[in-house]
Amino acid sequence: MTTANVAARTSLTIAEASAALLAEIQPLDTEVVRLDAALDRVLAEDVISPVSLPPWDNSSMDGYAVRAADVTTASADAPVVLPVTETVPAGAVASGALAPRTAIRIMTGAPVPEGADSVIRVEDTDRGERLVRIRDARDAGRNVRPRGEDLRAGEIALRAGTVVDAAQLGVLASVGASEVKVHRKPRVAVLATGDELVDVDRFADVVAGKRIVSSNSYTVRAAATRAGAEIMDFGICTDDRAALRNRLERARAAECDLLLTSGGVSVGAFDFTREVLSDLGATMHFWRVRIRPGGPLGFGRLGEMTWLGLPGNPVSAMVTFELFARPAIRRLRGERAVFPRPVSVVLEEDVSIGAPLTHFLRVVVTPAPDGLPRARLTGPQGSGLLTSMARADALLIIPLERYGQGAVPAGTTVQALPLGERMSLAPEPMP
Repeated sequence: MTTANVAARTSLTIAEASAALLAEIQPLDTEVVRLDAALDRVLAEDVISPVSLPPWDNSSMDGYAVRAADVTTASADAPVVLPVTETVPAGAVASGALAPRTAIRIMTGAPVPEGADSVIRVEDTDRGERLVRIRDARDAGRNVRPRGEDLRAGEIALRAGTVVDAAQLGVLASVGASEVKVHRKPRVAVLATGDELVDVDRFADVVAGKRIVSSNSYTVRAAATRAGAEIMDFGICTDDRAALRNRLERARAAECDLLLTSGGVSVGAFDFTREVLSDLGATMHFWRVRIRPGGPLGFGRLGEMTWLGLPGNPVSAMVTFELFARPAIRRLRGERAVFPRPVSVVLEEDVSIGAPLTHFLRVVVTPAPDGLPRARLTGPQGSGLLTSMARADALLIIPLERYGQGAVPAGTTVQALPLGERMSLAPEPMP
């Protein structure tokens, strides 16, 4: 489906909306950073290893380097006794090749001397320093890590699109990548709209029954930060066309890559966001998706800045962030896998839906020792019930095709999207 065809439709399926969104977003430009600043960044090019890892055959444990043929008869009753010609600690190299019917005492990581094809673990010996008694032949031909076992010179160590975590940092250091090319962090503007909203420092107005706290300001900023963005906070804007235009122009002037607004995208008398964006020359791609919660969802471009208009209801804002804003940020960061991977779960209770929409229900997933994990609703599923989101560790997916089929009964296998790192499928806590 072309962008023009998408724009002509007022209501899209989630698959159509996701495809339209990602078709318009490309990874950001690149910059070079030092290795110690590369954590959580996304590689913009393949990293080629200039060396083999390990760079030499080395011992995988403390013991004695020997020839397998010299120790195959070793047993507790008839140990093999060999002279120890030298000791090689990690960081040192043997003075020469291993002679037949001799042993070299060696430590983990040290280069295995020429002529040796085995390292006998120290536990199977008497730990001798001049003569060693070997009581077991189980390590004959073992415990030697060959040169290039991990990487060979010229191979790709890490591919473009890889998110740099602790293990990746270790690989980069091992191949001498003191600097790496990464995609720039997305600059994400966050703006909440609504006359009824105040920041938490005006909580007295909430107690007096005059206003409500703009929870979206906090949840959206936090979620975008966790997704890897740099946040530019444009605060709370009243339902006023001139004020909203001013905030949007400021976001564009700040060269933000993505603008996330919450509220003002529905059809209410004071929902001005789409109108003001259009007046500013924005291109509108869609403004409604066939999902619940979160149907009123706007997507467009204002110059070089992508705009996502999240709904104002707190749960709707968080759900649509997970479904659309997080993948958009991941794409801007240069990540390859931008969507969460769903997992199969079994319903613990009947679930019904009341409209021909794809529903995303807040659930708690628990492991089951005898099969797939189990999922149970966090309680009432109203789009204003933010505590239901706080208790959830996954979003249960009930596709629109289920509408008209009655309740989805307990015991049915369905799909769920994990929320961040909250969901654990371990059968029990680690000791």
